[in-house]
Amino acid sequence: MSGYVAVAAVLGAGVLLVTAAMVVRRLLAPRAAHAAKLTTYESGVDPVGDGWAQTKVRYFVFSFLYVIFAVDAIYLFPWATVIRDAELGRASLVEMGIFIGVIVLGLAHAGRRGLLRWV
Repeated sequence: MSGYVAVAAVLGAGVLLVTAAMVVRRLLAPRAAHAAKLTTYESGVDPVGDGWAQTKVRYFVFSFLYVIFAVDAIYLFPWATVIRDAELGRASLVEMGIFIGVIVLGLAHAGRRGLLRWV
């Protein structure tokens, strides 16, 4: 039962700290709204124009491909340490072969659809 008390105490302390921070911010923050405060900005740059810009989807495709290969690398590092184990070596080799095969299949599909061309 002492474990539940500790979890409840940590949760209660967290809620108390968040509530206290919100109350202090509410008391100390200035409330005067003026024109400079109400304008929108992007990364500290004043807005110019109407704010409508069309984004090219291909940049998102490159970011998704990066995420896929980053996840692939995350799985390859632990596998490289397990492959030397005599009991798990062959099984992990087969599993990693399947994993890399799926990644290569996805990369081939992306290449066939023309998603890997920059232009």
